[in-house]
Amino acid sequence: MRLEYFQMLDEIVEAATADRRTLIARAFVPEHSPVFEGHFPGYPIMPGVLMLETMAQASGYLLLTLNGFSRMIFFASAKEANFRSFVLPGSTLEVKAEVIHEGSGYAVTQATLSQNGKRVADARLTMRSVPFTSPALQAHVLNEGRRLSLVTTEAR
Repeated sequence: MRLEYFQMLDEIVEAATADRRTLIARAFVPEHSPVFEGHFPGYPIMPGVLMLETMAQASGYLLLTLNGFSRMIFFASAKEANFRSFVLPGSTLEVKAEVIHEGSGYAVTQATLSQNGKRVADARLTMRSVPFTSPALQAHVLNEGRRLSLVTTEAR
């Protein structure tokens, strides 16, 4: 996890398939990050907005995997977001996202963050699917897919 670059996922544990529309990933919260200098001095915790972003990225990669990395996925909204516990530097998070509904360029996912088997956050997320806006963006997303082993070198 590189918080200051919004690179939230470190590895994929279980990738989605056509008949299993779930993705499970791990995120390793760094011991040190500039984010923790202000959030909060003397008691660093991962900001809730970054916990939400972690769930949104898992949902995005789930949908990218299902669409073969052919369209860009953007986070559109969150409903029923719950933050149940603090996440401290050095934590390992399991991130799960599953498709609840798809249609008309949008998808709804249910995402959770867990630590040591205990849920620390969850949300129902709406994601939007659009054509890639530039070749540079598509190349970046494909490279991230390769880093996470969701895309083989030969893809696209």
